[in-house]
Amino acid sequence: MQIKIGDKIRELRHRDGRKQEDLANALGVSNQAVSRWEANGGYPDMELLPAIANYFNVSIDELFGYSKDRDEKLKNILSKAEEALNEQGDMTECVEMLRNAAEEFPSEPRILIKLGYALSIHGWRKYGARSYTEDGSDYAHEDTEYNSANVFWQEEMRVFEKVMTMDIPADDRGAIIQMMVNTYAKMGYNEKAKELVMKQNSIEMSRECLLPKATKAEERDKYYGEAIIALLKELSDIFFFAIGTKVSLFTTAEGRRLNLALAKLYESVFSDGRCGEMHYSIGKLYLDNAVFEARFHKNVEKAFEYFCIGFAHIRKYRLVCNTGEYHYSSPLVSKVVSKSEEFRALSPTFWEGWISVFQPELVERIKADDTYAECFS
Repeated sequence: MQIKIGDKIRELRHRDGRKQEDLANALGVSNQAVSRWEANGGYPDMELLPAIANYFNVSIDELFGYSKDRDEKLKNILSKAEEALNEQGDMTECVEMLRNAAEEFPSEPRILIKLGYALSIHGWRKYGARSYTEDGSDYAHEDTEYNSANVFWQEEMRVFEKVMTMDIPADDRGAIIQMMVNTYAKMGYNEKAKELVMKQNSIEMSRECLLPKATKAEERDKYYGEAIIALLKELSDIFFFAIGTKVSLFTTAEGRRLNLALAKLYESVFSDGRCGEMHYSIGKLYLDNAVFEARFHKNVEKAFEYFCIGFAHIRKYRLVCNTGEYHYSSPLVSKVVSKSEEFRALSPTFWEGWISVFQPELVERIKADDTYAECFS
């Protein structure tokens, strides 16, 4: 028992980045006492055990090294949360489960990360976000008064702010930063968003852009391909918001022309039609144009043409997700192999969301063709 407690105290102290002096002061004992416990030269008095466990936010069982039950419980919670996040349905039960888990495991970043994701989805489903345009202004504006009242997004930001102080994988940190910047801006906390952004590297210093320069021959070719795919993914999102927030673009033929130009670029890069993860981005560009054409130019047939192309890409995307390794074959990306399980999840309500923003005339045109029945199922 003595050895397990001493080892565990040292492990937990290192985990939290605390000194022996910090623990000693919190417990009202000497530094030498803590040092002696960790060196297995003695063990704490029994009455100190609850205070030590509380200090590290663990159970007494875990302090004694009985972590099997804890690990099993954590695994079960994380699995249920992952399933709910992938479904992106009603997140009420998932949020409550993760809140309770965060109280039980306050130092477990995996719980907090999933809680932040769940709160983000819950906030969108319960309240959504609002924006507006003003006469004489060319820009869409966030309705920050409405968006900042979203209690789930408020909680999401508090959770992610805590997570950012923890030791988490770089990929998780990057994804969280993107979510925080987006939500901060929607809620009107633009200075917080800008402060967070300015702490990040420039695009030239990104892993994707630097790896080709650090390698040679076939390996360099592979990394150039990965950089192209990564940059095209980001470019799609940037186009979506740059056009969608400027009245003179999203209401005019110029916005549609830019969308089509980007889609054609993608189709040129993936010249053999095997677009992998980029089927999603291409499909979304055509669906955006279907919305623009139907809403602002009342051309239902043209909108339907764009919809059909977008639908075909999204269907191909669904077919390549979760199928193991995906091998690209177009010349610029022929050395790239991606794990299709890591492609962005396609929400079960994907078509429900698009149908809700299409004009009624376009919806009726789509309904009239049985090819697209899955959009209404």
